[in-house]
Amino acid sequence: MQKSIRILVLNGPNMQLLGRREPEIYGNRTLADLETLIRQEAKTLGVLVACYQTNHEGELLDLIGSAPGTFDAILINPGALTHTSLALHDALAGVALPACEVHISDIHSREEIRHRSLTASACIEQISGHGFDSYLLGLRALVQAIRTPRN
Repeated sequence: MQKSIRILVLNGPNMQLLGRREPEIYGNRTLADLETLIRQEAKTLGVLVACYQTNHEGELLDLIGSAPGTFDAILINPGALTHTSLALHDALAGVALPACEVHISDIHSREEIRHRSLTASACIEQISGHGFDSYLLGLRALVQAIRTPRN
């Protein structure tokens, strides 16, 4: 019997404010709504997910660092740490798991400081600007990357 694919879903700073924070950018749905949507998609794809949110960079680093052996991939929205954290980049690169960076808003059409991601180069893909669907697209990309044999 084949082992189930397990994906670690990480949400960084301020994501607990979804539904209240800048609804014109992030919409009116909450983090709980997002996690429900992710779990539904995971069930459809036949994979398991574990969702975490933290405002602390060190906690994200600890979660990433402990992922190998428990998880097969990482879906991450680092929030504003996307643009400032070389440590997150190094952690993602260091664990050698496929990772996908996602964002609800289109970071490339927002303030100039948000255009550059320090974490994207440690990921197989960056998806932004599709609202909550960015997470579903990222989840699908990770599952495909894991299930597709490498040449």
